[in-house]
Amino acid sequence: MKLSRRSFLHSAAAVATIPLWGARAATLAPEFRPTWDSLVEGYRTPDWFRDAKFGIWAHWGAQCVPEMGDWYARHMYIQGNWQYDHHLRTYGHPTKVGFMEIQNQWKAENWDPDALLDLYVKAGAKYFVAMANHHDNLDAYDSKYHAWNTMRVGPKKDIIGIFAEAARARGLRYGVSNHSAHAWHWFQTAYGYDAEGQHAGQRYDAYTLTKADGRGKWWQGLDPQELYTGRNMVIPDGFRSARTAAAWHEENTRHWDEKPPLQNPAFTRQWFLRCRDLIDSYKPDLVYMDNSGLPLGQAGLDITAHYYNASMAWHGGKLEAVVNAKMLPAERRSAVVEDVERGFREGIEPLPWQTCTCLGDWHYNRGLFENHRYKSATTVIHSLCDIVSKNGNLLLSVPIRGDGTIDADEHRILEDIAAWMARNGEAIHGTRPWRTFGEGPTRVGGGMFSEGSSKPLTAEDIRFTSKGGALYAIAMGWPRDGVLRIASLAEDSALAPGTIERIEALGSTESLPFTRSRKGLEVRLPEGLAGQLAIALKIRGPGLA
Repeated sequence: MKLSRRSFLHSAAAVATIPLWGARAATLAPEFRPTWDSLVEGYRTPDWFRDAKFGIWAHWGAQCVPEMGDWYARHMYIQGNWQYDHHLRTYGHPTKVGFMEIQNQWKAENWDPDALLDLYVKAGAKYFVAMANHHDNLDAYDSKYHAWNTMRVGPKKDIIGIFAEAARARGLRYGVSNHSAHAWHWFQTAYGYDAEGQHAGQRYDAYTLTKADGRGKWWQGLDPQELYTGRNMVIPDGFRSARTAAAWHEENTRHWDEKPPLQNPAFTRQWFLRCRDLIDSYKPDLVYMDNSGLPLGQAGLDITAHYYNASMAWHGGKLEAVVNAKMLPAERRSAVVEDVERGFREGIEPLPWQTCTCLGDWHYNRGLFENHRYKSATTVIHSLCDIVSKNGNLLLSVPIRGDGTIDADEHRILEDIAAWMARNGEAIHGTRPWRTFGEGPTRVGGGMFSEGSSKPLTAEDIRFTSKGGALYAIAMGWPRDGVLRIASLAEDSALAPGTIERIEALGSTESLPFTRSRKGLEVRLPEGLAGQLAIALKIRGPGLA
């Protein structure tokens, strides 16, 4: 029987709670219902997330194999794009060698999750997130509802399960990221064709391949249409210019549409089942949704309510789950933890939030390594301090090569972060915002993708955090004369009316000399701190924090 969209979504909402509650489901209503009102009213961010402050993300999948950066699986099908040109030179024409072939070349042959997680823990991460799938629609786990997964294709390994074991063995909270809700439109370039040249008019692999074509090949038994999601939004025949064909895709298939594809309800149902399987099988502490709001309409609400109810069942009635989503209206922000991609906030937010960013591109880009163009450890630490002072967390992606390794520059950056965190992590982990986030001349822009327009912080920029009755002041560099001046802590300041009794530099128990006047607090810093990425002071006295 073919379900209508309304009937399907109703059934999806109902089925969401059945596996968890068993016989009791008939008599006990779940704590959360799949509505925004229920999520907003009932959700509270767990303390573990608020205390963690810093997480590291393995945004790792088959698109890391070409080492050509982001969105390779989409752009290799757009004639004129530089990634299309690379694919043509390196692998062949997309009529014959589609992205499914690249997925099978992802072998993870040098992957050592224990070594990676040891380094991430050393760098101060308190949670770790692994990518469960991307817009290329390959599940990196033992997926019960999607045959295109890494147990059958590519690594032949349960990436999510192996990472989970390694993370939890080190006391890390574990998260998964889900990006596949966009596959139904994002991957439609695979159904296109060259508009110019010797292959003009010939459709790419997704348009022609069927399950029967796999007989005797590595993908025997798999249906390429399940991977490429079917003909949802196919470019029409007749384009004679690569430029106009690319413009058609930009206008039609790239649009960041969060709604379910009405012409393909099977995709939405499959997404729900795959995501529920991911949650139930691996019991993550965090689920990152790469979406503006929740994905696929009612299905996104269904899965979020299911996850929250599941978390309470796992933890004896205590909600320990975090869902990340982006660009939420103010009235919905308390339902999940909002994520600000590659961006900041201008001031202290009343609700916990998260920035996700990356050392380079999300998917590994060899050119960034060869040209030494990653974010520096200084940039990462300064971003972390600014974000934490405003009630946020930083989730940092460290790009991984297709073979499972990180490069020398990434390793060095993480070691530099580790050295700073070993001394100063007390001012980050477990803290809460102070009465103001900080002071200084540098304006930090707010909102999605604002990091590119924000100027670097300087030694005159100071950020505050607090914990256990202590105030932490973190300067974003070494002042020229070795004296740190903090206007916010002036004598008779409304922000800090109490008495300052003792100041220490983190990593030392030595009391530092200071003077306090109506102009501000002046602290003579130890010369041994010169050259630090940022300098954190612990300030104590009644009424300060």
